[in-house]
Amino acid sequence: MSAVDEIERGHDPGGAPDATSLTRSGEPITEKQAWAALWALLVGFFMILVDSTIVTTAIPAIMQGLDTSVNGVVWVTSAYLLTYAVPLLVTGRLGDRFGPRNVFMVGLVVFTASSAWCGLSTSIGMLIAARAVQGLGAALMTPQSMAVITRLFPFRHRGAAMGLWGSTAGVATLVGPILGGILVDGLGWEWIFFVNVPFGLFGIWQVWRRVPDLPRMTHRFDSLGVVLSGIGLFCLVFGLQEGNSYNWGTISGILSVPLLLIAGVAVMAGFVWWEAKGPAEPLVPLGLFRTWNFTMGNILTFCMGVAVTSMTFPMMIFLQDARYLSPTQAALTMVPNAVFSGVLAPLVGRAFPRLNARLVIPGGLALFALTLFAYQWLIRSGHPVWQLVLLAVPMGVAGSLIWGPISLTATRDLQPHEAGAGSSVFNTTRQIGSVLGSALIAMLMTSRITHWIGEFMATHPAAARAAGAIQQGEGHVPAVLGPSFARAMADSILLPAVVVAVGAVVALWVHTHHREPTP
Repeated sequence: MSAVDEIERGHDPGGAPDATSLTRSGEPITEKQAWAALWALLVGFFMILVDSTIVTTAIPAIMQGLDTSVNGVVWVTSAYLLTYAVPLLVTGRLGDRFGPRNVFMVGLVVFTASSAWCGLSTSIGMLIAARAVQGLGAALMTPQSMAVITRLFPFRHRGAAMGLWGSTAGVATLVGPILGGILVDGLGWEWIFFVNVPFGLFGIWQVWRRVPDLPRMTHRFDSLGVVLSGIGLFCLVFGLQEGNSYNWGTISGILSVPLLLIAGVAVMAGFVWWEAKGPAEPLVPLGLFRTWNFTMGNILTFCMGVAVTSMTFPMMIFLQDARYLSPTQAALTMVPNAVFSGVLAPLVGRAFPRLNARLVIPGGLALFALTLFAYQWLIRSGHPVWQLVLLAVPMGVAGSLIWGPISLTATRDLQPHEAGAGSSVFNTTRQIGSVLGSALIAMLMTSRITHWIGEFMATHPAAARAAGAIQQGEGHVPAVLGPSFARAMADSILLPAVVVAVGAVVALWVHTHHREPTP
């Protein structure tokens, strides 16, 4: 193997500390240029993550502004998640074929333009359509950032890059709800979308200037794989996401949620069979899963996808409906989480290549699970809000030990030509976990509210009028039902706590490497 080939694969045989990769024209990329490229990509990545949380804050204002029902406004999020999750397997390969910079820029243009469309919407149907296009833009961007990290940074610098990537995610989860509350209160719901436009234009300019045009890989396009994965993922994502809306029964005619889920599983099984037996160049090279840490990383990111989505709903609903905090105040309770995660994640990322992954990742997951169990106990016992705020500190520490290390562990042994497919699979796995977490927590919260409110009503018949108020959506949870409602939300938080605890056990089987991989 020549020196040029080794540099292109992320290894510098000559020992130059700043030579990490080559541009498409054959020019070496310095470490400084690699970091500048990452910062440019993080502008768009940050927008995607903020947008996934900012809309929740504006839901009541959107319902009032567009004169729609709860079922209508739910599709504002559902359409986005569907068009975001389903194409992810394909969009990573598009980055390999046409260049991650080019595909990222197309996605950012689509995301920015559709954000303006969202803000200009005058009906709920128009907003749903614009959000669907916005989800497609996000799907084009998401795999490219991780693929560029894998291709630009050699292993000795990749931990720090993944740490910055992880801290960006932590800060975005804080900024989204707070910024949403400020914009909705001050300017109106439209501005949660309009705010993306200047940032998107700045991001497009930065990506054009800073991100190098990396060599492209010639791929045959697996057309049948694209069709099968699209149909299978759509059936699964739609079924899981909307199952609760249809009481897990009939959707229309003979079509039902269980039938849709069964069809999704069957089509995805056919997709796996085709990928193993059919195409000369599969959409998802199943050989990726022969890399042990890639498989483990996918299991762990799935667990975190389930947990993060499913913990947010009961926490925010409890704080706003039972403790009467405003959306902005509720979001501020998680400030320590974002601060500690944002500060510590880059430090952990830098040090991670020298640390024992079997200690760092299981330790972070165990701390995260213990914090969720503590949240569950405090909410159930009626403790003051300031104690919940204190728990956000260990949660932030845990996050810094989880996101970057898991991503680095999953991708560390992938070769440059596998970066696009690997990133697509990894991001799809996390997104499917998020959808499953959303569906499960909605079902669990409904069940526990029915149980605890029903038990209270059976022993306190005079509370019927108060219960009627919550059922009719006349405001916050009446004080008389507060303890029962708190128990329901506390029980719901057991779901993410148990899922993360299982992930902590699974993480004990992660392989540890103490040196940079060789080609």
